[in-house]
Amino acid sequence: MSHPGELYACLHAREFPLQAMLRLRPDLADKPCAVLAGEPPLQHVCSRNAKARALGLEHSMTRVEVETFPGIHVLLRSRAEEAAAKAALLACAATFSPRIEDPSCNRDFLCVLDIAGTEQLLGTPAQLGKTLLKQAQLLGIHASIVVSNNLHAAVAMARGMSTTDKVAVIPRGEEAVALSTLPLTVLDLSEAHAETFSQWGIATLGLLADLPHKALIARLGQEGKRLRQLARGELPHLFKPIEPPFDLVERMELDTPVEQLDSLLFAIGMMLQQLIVRATARIFALASVTVLLSLEGGATHTRTVKPALPTNNKQLWLRLIHLDLEAHPPQAAILALTLSAEYGVTGKVQLGLFSPQLPEPVRLDVTLARIRAIVGEGRVGHARLKDTHRSIACERFSVESFAVPPTTPKATAKSSASRTSARQLRPPEIVAVTLRGQEPEAFRFREQRYAVVYAYGPWMASGDWWNPTLWSNRQWDLVARSSDGAQLSCCLVEDITRQIWQIAALYD
Repeated sequence: MSHPGELYACLHAREFPLQAMLRLRPDLADKPCAVLAGEPPLQHVCSRNAKARALGLEHSMTRVEVETFPGIHVLLRSRAEEAAAKAALLACAATFSPRIEDPSCNRDFLCVLDIAGTEQLLGTPAQLGKTLLKQAQLLGIHASIVVSNNLHAAVAMARGMSTTDKVAVIPRGEEAVALSTLPLTVLDLSEAHAETFSQWGIATLGLLADLPHKALIARLGQEGKRLRQLARGELPHLFKPIEPPFDLVERMELDTPVEQLDSLLFAIGMMLQQLIVRATARIFALASVTVLLSLEGGATHTRTVKPALPTNNKQLWLRLIHLDLEAHPPQAAILALTLSAEYGVTGKVQLGLFSPQLPEPVRLDVTLARIRAIVGEGRVGHARLKDTHRSIACERFSVESFAVPPTTPKATAKSSASRTSARQLRPPEIVAVTLRGQEPEAFRFREQRYAVVYAYGPWMASGDWWNPTLWSNRQWDLVARSSDGAQLSCCLVEDITRQIWQIAALYD
């Protein structure tokens, strides 16, 4: 008997190998389809939809038999796509209950949720079932949901329901009545027991439940007792919860090698839609998307796209991925693709009533992607100074991608003191210098003679501060004045190896 405090919801999806593939191929949803498993020439049907079943297609048929049916679209079984679809469903179920058990079999998907005590948060069992069913449909899966106080009763009822996209609730104490019309196949009987019951004329759970208790145990042992309890919805269960990880990964194996980018983007669009649905269910947004392309010959091609802000705008992601793949196309035909995403939190900004409207971040991301496709990677972003003393200007900084901090920094008081800025001269201009001892006394720059008023230095400079093996430059910061009173602040560098003086920068 079930405990009074127990309450379970069973999510059951039939023909899961086919559903896992059709969720990313909506163009085949209205066509008769079948999935073949095994290696040629021993391939057989492991899953088919209702339209194929209506034509007479049955499980375990060979490929030769399948080809005799007109209009059947044949797909090869993909374990990777099934694993991705299963992970998506388990992550979806985890948003309703932290206690989940996975008793799935080879052909169907089964997931049991412990929903005891969730009424105040998620509503009645019927309301919870409808919400869960809607979330499964958003993932492209058609399923049935049964809520019961007995776990085995919920599983048996879900397996025996004739239609999908349906929610059923078994009242407490009425498990035997609800299961009485179901066939014995919902119990996963062994071949020996199935043959025995067939000889006895037992075809439904109701007939099995009506068999005498002691006589059934005398003939079948303790297994007979267990089967009778299953038929009556009275078998207790030790719940074995799992902890499904929340990984945003979608994989699709293409029917034929793809070389055109437009065809690839259609598949990427369907996979992005699934990633966005899964992230939205957790109140997250996609922060970055990595596209892994499996190419002919065993090679792979990987690209990562990361906008300035996490977003669930599908058109933006498609545009960014399109521009990135145009700039970095794969070198062979594509056999399969995998999309993995990192999630983040979308930022919200409260603007003033009279504040000017700011441009959308979407436009900035697309503009940067277009510029990056023209000038190349590593040349678009903001400059960051390196911890170095290199004399070559382009080696003193690196270009990093624009990134918005996760939190808004606190406002700091602006300093009233003026700041000095340097204008780098590229290339440095050679000047003639007059020395007084070891210090510069005067120099001639751009047809003007300047007398040094203040001289700060020298500083030895060449490369990185941790590598002092070669110090080829001696640097001075000067304040000089010309004969007409014009003042000049500059950086004067003596190249010891070439024995020349250069003005490297001007200070404003």
